[in-house]
Amino acid sequence: MLALHLLHANLGRDDALILPVPHLFNQQMNDQREFGVQELANRAELTANVVRGVLAGEAPSEGLLRQMAPVVGFRAVDLFILAGLAVPEDMAPLDAAAERWAPSIVMDAVHLPSAERRELLQLIRSLPQEKRLSVFAVKRLAAHAGPGGWVIRMLQYRNLGWSGMAKVMAVVTPTYLAASTYGVIGDGRKELTPRLVTDFAALLGIDAEDLATLTGVHLRELPPVPAPEATDAAVLLWEVRRLSAAQAQYVAELARSMRGDSARKYFVHLPGS
Repeated sequence: MLALHLLHANLGRDDALILPVPHLFNQQMNDQREFGVQELANRAELTANVVRGVLAGEAPSEGLLRQMAPVVGFRAVDLFILAGLAVPEDMAPLDAAAERWAPSIVMDAVHLPSAERRELLQLIRSLPQEKRLSVFAVKRLAAHAGPGGWVIRMLQYRNLGWSGMAKVMAVVTPTYLAASTYGVIGDGRKELTPRLVTDFAALLGIDAEDLATLTGVHLRELPPVPAPEATDAAVLLWEVRRLSAAQAQYVAELARSMRGDSARKYFVHLPGS
C-alpha cells in the first residue's frame, strides 16, 4: 500500500485544488528508502532534473502525470482529476452510450462465481478495440466541489451516471443512496464520511487509506480488505470503459444469461451478505 501523506493547497488558477505532486514523490522515496532522485526518475522514465523540479514545487505537466501514475500507484485519469486538469480524450471512456450497460455488467458479474467473473473479464479484454466516434462529455460539477467532486468525477470516468453509481454502489458496497445524492456529493453539498470514502475506494480500486488522506477524511479504524466481489467489480468497471455501446450490450446480455434464473433479482450489498 502506497500511503499518500499529502498536503492540499490552492495553487491553481480559479482556486482549483491542485494535487501536491512533490509530496507524492517524497512519499514514494520514503516508502522505498533505497530510492534516490535518480532511481525515482528512472522508474517514472523522467530526468533527474524534472524530478528535482517537481520536488521543489513546480506544477506538473500532462506528460509528467501520465508517466508518474504507475510510480505512485494511481491511474493516470485519476491523477488528472485530482490535479484539477482536464482529462485528455484518449483517457476517457470510448462511448458515452455504453453507460446504459456498464452498471448491469458489474451487478450481474458480482453475482457469478469467481471463475465465471474471470471468464467474463477475459472476454471483455479480448474484444477488438473499436474507434472513438464521439467526444466523451460528463455532467458538469460545481467549480469548488472539492473532494466530493473528485470521487464523483472518477466514477463518471468509469462511465457511470448518477443512477449507475447508485445501483452499483448498493450492490457492491454497504452504501445505499438515492441517485440524486451522488449529484449532491459531486457538487460538494454533502460531506464525505469514512463509510463513503471506504466504499468509493473499493469501487474505484483505490486503497481506502490513500483516498482518505487525499480527501482529508479521518478513518476511525483500519478499513477491511475489500471482498473479492468488490475487487472484481472495480476491475470490470475499468475494463468496460474501452467498449462501444454495442459491445457493452453484448457483454451485459451474456452476463445476465450466465446467471440463469437468478438474473431476475439483485442482492443489495452482495459482498459479505
